[in-house]
Amino acid sequence: MNRIPMVAGNWKMYKNISEARHLVSEMIPGLQMVENVEKVICPPFTALLAVRALLEGSDIGLGAQDMYWESAGAFTGEISPLMLSELCHYVIIGHSERRSYFGETNQTVNKKLHAALSHGLFPIVCVGETLEENQAHKTHQVITSQLHEGFQALVLDRVEDNGQVPFAIAYEPVWAIGTGQAASPEGANTVVKEIVRPALTDMFGEKLASMTRVLYGGSVKANNAVDFFVQSDIDGALVGGACLKVEEFIPIVQAAA
Repeated sequence: MNRIPMVAGNWKMYKNISEARHLVSEMIPGLQMVENVEKVICPPFTALLAVRALLEGSDIGLGAQDMYWESAGAFTGEISPLMLSELCHYVIIGHSERRSYFGETNQTVNKKLHAALSHGLFPIVCVGETLEENQAHKTHQVITSQLHEGFQALVLDRVEDNGQVPFAIAYEPVWAIGTGQAASPEGANTVVKEIVRPALTDMFGEKLASMTRVLYGGSVKANNAVDFFVQSDIDGALVGGACLKVEEFIPIVQAAA
């Protein structure tokens, strides 16, 4: 299947507006030179409008790091998909930090997924096991549950204009996020090939499962990106810390190409 590589940078809680403008301005020329890769930048909510203005007319996508599932209401501090749809096209859902620190569950991931799709947003849905779950040989059980419960009642009956499935999966072993300890490329590929895609096949059929892009996330850097991207079932990366450095992020995107 022709799965267009995707590289998304998750800025997390870094960069104020002026810093975001500076970083994006430095990144645009290098990113614009890379073709045949879907490139996405996910700054904090506060910088979305400023970054959107800089990206206008480019082929670089803009995404948010989270959202609430209701369109409007008395939900102090939350951002709705209706609000995001005016600013960006992509949204990260179910990141392990949201699960660990803010009570995100498979059920809230499911609500956010449905809401995002209904408002025309492109969700990047994160799954992954903790170190304890990995060592207890529960990786298969945990990720399968995250996918089946997170995608419950979703009817996948369309593809995007570019022929791609309207969401992506990011496999992020929790023990590799921000630790500098990446999973082995072969190990990550085995999880995607033998756990993620079979779960998608159960839900949507083999064809759509094979069309779905699955990214790897967890200490992806310029010096290890190629090793992940040459794997048969890894279609790009959700990049954390390295996406805040021009000299790291651009080579990662180039590696995906």
